Amino acid sequence: MTATTEDEQQHEEYDSKRHAGLYGAQRVKAMSAVLLALLLSVLDYAIANVALPLIAVDLHASSSRAIWVVNAYQLANLSCLLPLASLGARVGFGRLSQFGIFLFLIASVACALSQNLLELTLARALQGVGGACIMSVNIALVRFIYPHNELGRGIALNGLFVGLGVALGPSLGSLILSVASWPWIFWVNLPLALAALALAHAALPETPRSDIPTDVVGSLLTVASFALTGVGLDGLMHADFVSGAVVTVAGVLCWAMLLHYQRERLEPIVPVDLLARRPFLLACLVGFMGFVASNLYIVAMPFTLASVFHRGAGTIGLLIAPWAVGVATMSFVVSRLADRFPASVLSSIGLFITASGFCLLWFLPTDAGNWDIAWRTLFAGCGFGLFQPPNNRAIMVTAPPGREGGASGMLSVARLAGQTTGALLVAALFTIFPNPAFICLGAAMVAALTGAALSLGRKYLVA
Repeated sequence: MTATTEDEQQHEEYDSKRHAGLYGAQRVKAMSAVLLALLLSVLDYAIANVALPLIAVDLHASSSRAIWVVNAYQLANLSCLLPLASLGARVGFGRLSQFGIFLFLIASVACALSQNLLELTLARALQGVGGACIMSVNIALVRFIYPHNELGRGIALNGLFVGLGVALGPSLGSLILSVASWPWIFWVNLPLALAALALAHAALPETPRSDIPTDVVGSLLTVASFALTGVGLDGLMHADFVSGAVVTVAGVLCWAMLLHYQRERLEPIVPVDLLARRPFLLACLVGFMGFVASNLYIVAMPFTLASVFHRGAGTIGLLIAPWAVGVATMSFVVSRLADRFPASVLSSIGLFITASGFCLLWFLPTDAGNWDIAWRTLFAGCGFGLFQPPNNRAIMVTAPPGREGGASGMLSVARLAGQTTGALLVAALFTIFPNPAFICLGAAMVAALTGAALSLGRKYLVA
């Protein structure tokens, strides 16, 4: 098999000088800065989930209200990704990443000092904005750190650290909560954030900047569109039909105004110019479907293990951990393949393996042993780790020079939008069906197979 097919090569756009990359110690230091900032963002999101029951009790809040400690972070993160990616192209990707780390540090202190749920939720939203500063330009920085013919390695390394953060988060959170109160899950961010800030200031490369003025109106409309749609759909999925429908309609109207407003913009906030390119659009859709599948599994599986397989809380964490281990391990392995083989091959195989893992879990008897559950979970995670880096590379290399920020933002949006959609589908299935555990697993399998089919058909759909 050749490195890439001629059909795929003609869709790759890059500037040999602009994307020359760094070498030696410069690359190691710059990539270390990117990965440390990434780990800070991913790790804190995963840790907070573990502390929700304690936070609810300590702040005298119901479980349904305490969930907003997680939702506020994710919604703020998703809403701000594209405007911040656009801003990064103007002020420099490295500068925006440094600002994000600083904002994340300040928000972590605010979280730790919060005295009630409202204060904590607002501080978490601010943390989400800081995380969006980091995530929106994360892959764009990798695009400038690695030369074009080695980009897949950098993106795979990025995926490895995402997997490590997801895997370490619950364990680290449980360890902290076993010896300290919940504010310490935020205090622990300070040394990591300070180290990331110092390394980023010293090592991140200067990147070319766009001279097109910042689109303030488009940025505000983008934030409103994502936020209102997300809050409205969350209400609908929890059977709050009146207010949910009103807020969702408001979100749809904001989307209509945004898309109309952006039609004549040279570098629109929502990169409709990039989405008009079929290879880019298909890669984003494949990424979206992959993360819909993953969150249908991740959110619902603890309930499946508890209600169907009758496992306790400690065992549930151990049985889900192989997913993250598989993702991280395969992300490392695929780093040597992503630049040699097309995404239409690697990502398709990866999502098919993921769907097969879900299918194997679906057919398990209710008296299955822990090993039977664990190896199937690991198998599905390995498939997901194989899928991500080649597809992420496909998103970045099909964007033209000068649009790295928009491509990096859309990559993160595809991931977060897929995760949010998967979580909303779980909420809807739990609202509709009395015992939806295996229904969610079946839906995850269908979503993964849909993504695999889209990925496999890239060559024909872009013709």
